[in-house]
Amino acid sequence: MSDILINQSVAILCDGNNIERSIHEMSKNPKAMINFDQLIPKLLDGRGLNRLIYFREGKSISEKFAERLHQNYYGSVVPCHKSADIPLSIKATQLASKVDTIIIMSGDSDFVELVAHLKAEGVRVEIAAVKQNTAKILLAEANYYHEITSDDWFIYRGSKRTK
Repeated sequence: MSDILINQSVAILCDGNNIERSIHEMSKNPKAMINFDQLIPKLLDGRGLNRLIYFREGKSISEKFAERLHQNYYGSVVPCHKSADIPLSIKATQLASKVDTIIIMSGDSDFVELVAHLKAEGVRVEIAAVKQNTAKILLAEANYYHEITSDDWFIYRGSKRTK
């Protein structure tokens, strides 16, 4: 019997403000940042990354961060006028026919209807978020949950990273 290779295409859509707020609360440090180099491979678990989009409200988006996401994951940062909810939902709906799985990095209950819609379209929906700040109703609706823990962030100290 030959090995079967299952190829899945995954899009990761990150509600930056939600995730940043969650890890700042958990770490009790406003300089805590997601370690994408560690988290992305863990989320993908061997699956192919179709795209990575980081939605962020406000103008204070680090160009260095945007550049790294682009270089390492061909990712993009999308500045949002207000909350990321609507832009992220629109992009997820647009991607539904192009990917097998969408991972939403957010614990926001506002995404419950989006998750239900994507699943009805045949998309596997996974949530990646800090457990304490994740709505139980969102977890119940998703196909799978990835807990973001202290292993998945670092404290930014200028040019050096430390745990």
